[in-house]
Amino acid sequence: QVQLVESGGGLVQAGGSLRLSCAASGSTFSNYAMGWFRQAPGKEREFVAAIIWRRSAPYYADSVKGRFTISRDNGRNTGYLQMNSLKPEDTAVYYCAVRSTDSGPYYYATESQYGYWGQGTQVTVSS
Repeated sequence: QVQLVESGGGLVQAGGSLRLSCAASGSTFSNYAMGWFRQAPGKEREFVAAIIWRRSAPYYADSVKGRFTISRDNGRNTGYLQMNSLKPEDTAVYYCAVRSTDSGPYYYATESQYGYWGQGTQVTVSS
């Protein structure tokens, strides 16, 4: 079983930066990929970024490409989402998720690909 804990959210002004962390734990932890999703009030949850753990291959939504960077520290079992040039439309609850199996195709932007989810962390960007 895998437990995920997000941290690093908060309130920032437009143009500012935040770094989110996702710490994974559990004796059976195995990570094929980690994804980040976000949900704004009144909107559906949407894909933000994902990374294939072993080779650190990143994927980004068009809305954040060039501003956000996903990375991981394998020794700490922790993933990061560096968010720069933040905009008010980035305001949302951000969730990290883990796909633990490498069996079958990987659709990185699909929620059902991920079996474990964190509790979410609030990011608020003021104008």
